[in-house]
Amino acid sequence: MPTCGELREAGTPGWHRCSRPGCIGWGTGEGSSCPTATSGWRHGERGPGGSGPGPLPAVAMVTAAARKTAERGKLMDFTSSVIVPLLFGSLGIFALFRLLQWLRMRTYLQEAVVVITGATSGLGKECAKAFHAAGCRLVLCGRDSEKLKGLVQELCAVKNHRKNPHEPHTVVFDLSDTKAVVNAAEEILKALGHVDILINNAGISFRGTIVDTGLQVDKKVMETNYFGPVALTKALLPSMIKRRQGHIVAISSVQGKISIPFRSAYAASKHATQAFFDCLRAEVEQYDIEVTVVSPGYIQTNLSLNAVTADGSRYGVMDKTTAEGQTAAEVAQVVLNAVGQKKKEVLVAGLTPCLAVYLRNLCPRLFFTLMASRAKKERKAKGS
Repeated sequence: MPTCGELREAGTPGWHRCSRPGCIGWGTGEGSSCPTATSGWRHGERGPGGSGPGPLPAVAMVTAAARKTAERGKLMDFTSSVIVPLLFGSLGIFALFRLLQWLRMRTYLQEAVVVITGATSGLGKECAKAFHAAGCRLVLCGRDSEKLKGLVQELCAVKNHRKNPHEPHTVVFDLSDTKAVVNAAEEILKALGHVDILINNAGISFRGTIVDTGLQVDKKVMETNYFGPVALTKALLPSMIKRRQGHIVAISSVQGKISIPFRSAYAASKHATQAFFDCLRAEVEQYDIEVTVVSPGYIQTNLSLNAVTADGSRYGVMDKTTAEGQTAAEVAQVVLNAVGQKKKEVLVAGLTPCLAVYLRNLCPRLFFTLMASRAKKERKAKGS
């Protein structure tokens, strides 16, 4: 019994014509015997218009359904044999990467000498807790010796599976006093020999109009937020260069990238901080010294309460944006991870501040319009 031989596509999906000369047989099954009616072949019939197959017989429909089932089976086989193993393999590689990253960070921070300014409250205090839990040897700096002692007792009382055996060292000084800063740096180096990580955290905020603000207030904010950290960094930098090892962290602000109304002195000091430490990063890279700038948005601290006003008095108001900001503990964990991963820069803020940063660079005209509108609203709210 002769067979179909090679089959030709007839333009209808799943149907083929016999290639034997003079044969007008059509079928769905490749390799079937043309003269018989098996496997969906219809021999000697033509479809509508004299070409193509006529109505599908029941056996042809069964064959088509079987083919679809087979195709689905192949797809499931492909999914189970290729996609699923690939997915789990990717998850495994990611988990391994995170584990190695965590181990490297732990090794980097373990036993490291970490100096934290402004450690008695807010973000500085939470950073002290985070770095102490990571096994670091802390040097806590601040203006209030009693608060520093209280923090040391609190840290030493913490019980966990990796209790830090090192009792934090404290140094009392005012960051706005340049001479005191230099003396403090000498005391730190004398007591611990070197500094691995310096976290410039201490700072003061400002609320007021430019026209009403005295120059002495601008200088006060700049002394604390800019000249103090710069002086401490310069005092400790030579020892880091000598050891070809060190990590300097600057806690800046989103306002180091954009400026909002009635924060002129604060924004100016943070812009200066951003610029200084960006320059420092480039200059000390040859000595294998890391520089990280962390720019948080609003944090739930007493920063606005302790802010100075245009006449130098205490602001004493908890701003709504500050009260609704991130917790200090959350930001401290970001700082810890940024240091452990040796990141160059970290922006720790919500969607709106981040968009404002990009808007300032991509569409400055719109940004300036929005800031002018904000100034009008704030001025109107204060006047009411």
